[in-house]
Amino acid sequence: MKVDIIGDIHGCYEEFKQLTQQLGYSWKKGYPVHPQDRRLGFVGDLTDRGPQSLEVIKTIWNLWKSETAYYVPGNHCNKLYRYFLGNNVKINHGLETTVAELVALPSNKREKMSEMFKELYEQSPLYHVLDNGKLIIAHAGIKQEYIGQVNKKVKTFVLYGDITGEKNEDGTPVRKDWAQTYHGEALIVYGHTPVREPRKTSNTINIDTGAVFGGDLTAFRYPEKEIISVPSTLPFVPEKFRII
Repeated sequence: MKVDIIGDIHGCYEEFKQLTQQLGYSWKKGYPVHPQDRRLGFVGDLTDRGPQSLEVIKTIWNLWKSETAYYVPGNHCNKLYRYFLGNNVKINHGLETTVAELVALPSNKREKMSEMFKELYEQSPLYHVLDNGKLIIAHAGIKQEYIGQVNKKVKTFVLYGDITGEKNEDGTPVRKDWAQTYHGEALIVYGHTPVREPRKTSNTINIDTGAVFGGDLTAFRYPEKEIISVPSTLPFVPEKFRII
């Protein structure tokens, strides 16, 4: 199988379009299609903070409906899903930008967007196990012993990472560096924690290079194990990146 896995997009639609074009995808159908049957993969967090979250949702939904993409949810996807369900979620940490886009739509289009996203979310796995178990796409990663399981503990890990229960000064959870102790045979491609460069640790790679914080939007090509990135058009916010 040949798949191009893209890091956290967070509404950076123009960077997403540029990256897929650089990867050889055509947008003649209104969404990216590769002439040699490569597929796209997404580590989640399609929306929030960036300028065009709804365009990203529409594009990934079209790819998913045409069975030409692998999508897994991130924590921002989970929060947006709960918002669409009418749950009492706090409209902060980036959700406010997506909600502003939604509020600007006519009610019928807003409802259509809600139905599209809920369908995508509800019918996608928590994490993808691909290529006969050789490749895993999981938003914040996954422990070796969790592979093959889906329960509350696994869901929390996959969406939020190895959280300690403590909070950083900005209110975000303190996370342990799970990748340092991973020694599984499956290659795990993940995002969630912004890093300045794609971070290879053991048999894992973090490809969230912080496009929405002025870094890059990065793709990991499998099985070639090539990295392709495009620079963000947004202002650089250095404090948002993990220092390795």
